Amino acid sequence: MSEELNELKEHAEHAKEDPSLAPISVTMAVLAVLVAVVTLLGHRAHTEEVVLQAKASDQWAYYQAKNIRRHEDEIFSDLASVETTTDAAALAKLREKYSSEAARYKDDQKGIEDKAREMEAEVATERNRADRYDLAEVFLEVGLVITSITLLSGRRLFWMFGILMGVIGIVLAGTGFFVH
Repeated sequence: MSEELNELKEHAEHAKEDPSLAPISVTMAVLAVLVAVVTLLGHRAHTEEVVLQAKASDQWAYYQAKNIRRHEDEIFSDLASVETTTDAAALAKLREKYSSEAARYKDDQKGIEDKAREMEAEVATERNRADRYDLAEVFLEVGLVITSITLLSGRRLFWMFGILMGVIGIVLAGTGFFVH
């Protein structure tokens, strides 16, 4: 354990002596903060996607419940039409009641279906947003790792490439805000 501490101390002293490492360290810190922010945005987008998917599923369940009720009323109305009874007027009134209920359920289903499809579209939008953030996170993390290689290798090319990856990650994260 003390060997590792001594090694870290030596690296810190070396960093103090080499002022060219300061911009690299700052770049790494900025990339690390951006990774954290984009990760948070991605998690929130995924959470919103799951919530919206649950709401859409609930809407489809409501649609199915209305459909089942409509079928029950249609069946009862059909059965009432073939039933023979002494009170034909009461039976006709009952048949009309269930036929109108079935028609009402069918009308209700249109609005419910439209709302469910609208929610599914919102889920797809939120999934696209989350995917953008996830991809941005990957580019930022890769940029951070490549930039850290600069400290080990001393080659500025790694630093520039890490910055490029970070910029790509920032642009991708920015496009997540414009997904509609």
